[in-house]
Amino acid sequence: MLDSASEEEFSEEKTTEEISQLSYLQLSSLALSGDTAYSEKTSTGFLEKTGYPDSVYIMAANIFQGIRFEKSPEKVLIKYGNEPLPSSTESEDESFQRLSYELAFSALKFQDILETILIDSYIFPSTIIPDHLNSLIIVMLYDFQDRKFQARLLSDNEESIAEVLEVENLLNSFKTKLAAALARCRIKHDALSIYHILPETVRNQELRASTLPLYAWINTCKISPEEVYHSLKKKGYNKVKSVLHIDNKVFAVDQHCYDVLIFPSHLKSDLLNIDLFKDYKLVFQDKSRSLAVHSVKALLNMDDDILMVNTGSWYTVAHMSVLTNNNTSKIFVCGVQSHAKDPDLKNLFTKMGCKNIEILHETFINLESKDHRLQKVKVILLLPRCSGLGVSNPVEFILNEHEDTGLLKDFFQGGPSEDKLHVLAQQQYEQLTHAMKFTRAQAVVYCTYSVYPEENEAVVKKALEFQDHGTKVQSYSGTYLRQCL
Repeated sequence: MLDSASEEEFSEEKTTEEISQLSYLQLSSLALSGDTAYSEKTSTGFLEKTGYPDSVYIMAANIFQGIRFEKSPEKVLIKYGNEPLPSSTESEDESFQRLSYELAFSALKFQDILETILIDSYIFPSTIIPDHLNSLIIVMLYDFQDRKFQARLLSDNEESIAEVLEVENLLNSFKTKLAAALARCRIKHDALSIYHILPETVRNQELRASTLPLYAWINTCKISPEEVYHSLKKKGYNKVKSVLHIDNKVFAVDQHCYDVLIFPSHLKSDLLNIDLFKDYKLVFQDKSRSLAVHSVKALLNMDDDILMVNTGSWYTVAHMSVLTNNNTSKIFVCGVQSHAKDPDLKNLFTKMGCKNIEILHETFINLESKDHRLQKVKVILLLPRCSGLGVSNPVEFILNEHEDTGLLKDFFQGGPSEDKLHVLAQQQYEQLTHAMKFTRAQAVVYCTYSVYPEENEAVVKKALEFQDHGTKVQSYSGTYLRQCL
């Protein structure tokens, strides 16, 4: 339980200062516009944030608990527990997961500020708070200020969670003190909002991410490009040559991948409600993955097989299958160690019309080049785990590619630690050199989301030096693909 003293006990202190600060900054504009919370239109037509379901707060708190910044003992303002909050059901809904990750990432970016606000508002000196609830307090405080300290609108059919209600009541009881603490913070940094306190590099990255277009590939096993164009036109979408800086309902065909369409970023929620996406006829995915599978396709003969390593998203496997649908090629996917996933994967591939995929339960390193199943493999597509700093939206990357949540911390810090980068580069080197042992394979396509030479040119060069000097290797420059990306 939270043992909270009344806010009025502290209301006499700094009253004059707080009033002047609040009138200067206007309490109504204290909030930061950040992640996409549940919202509804006001009478003036503007979207007003109304808060999240309880389960989103719990999931976000547990994510934040795992990625928060650890501070040295002398700098610790708030102690966090080590155990995650209990969750009755782990939501599999992608929209709930996205909201949770976005909320946790926002809390991470503003961790220092949020902790300072909690101290400055006297919540912590006046309240006995169990350590294991502090992550929940941080994420809920971020959302509270983002809603301009307005009450959350609760759904009648939503199941309440005791810990969320407890923290919500605490924050509501200190609403004025929290708003004043935020105002002082903004004055100290001479910032219009706490968003402007973020490092400029982070703000520029977020601005870039918000303006990047969406990419979706056409599942030609289920529909032709012409049918897609016609269907989109019926929904009010017009085909144009470029979608840059266009606010209308438009789309364009990608110049590098003939089966990839480009949409303005603001249309995603509208597009997700179109049957083309619901029926897996159009599939959202990062363009780099489409470039990777198209690079493989360009190297294949009609009956060549493919070995895919560290696929991340199963949509990458499906796209490879769709591109080779008219071939007799087989696609081997290694590393699916849980047999329990087989039915779900087969069901997904069946829905997408993919028929030439074979799942291998061995890890890539444990596969031998003499394996009788792999004797017709001519191309190995290697998509190794990497630092991921080349992505613009880490939340989408984590959800789509099933990546580690630690990327959120690395992303905000501007990169991974040297030790982590070294470990990743070593893993990539081991996988590349193992791929070269498959002497029947004629090519290895290597694709990362990394901006570091250690994970790109350097590791490829090192792997090529490892290769048997008796084998002639044709050097290749990746300039064209880099320009595409």
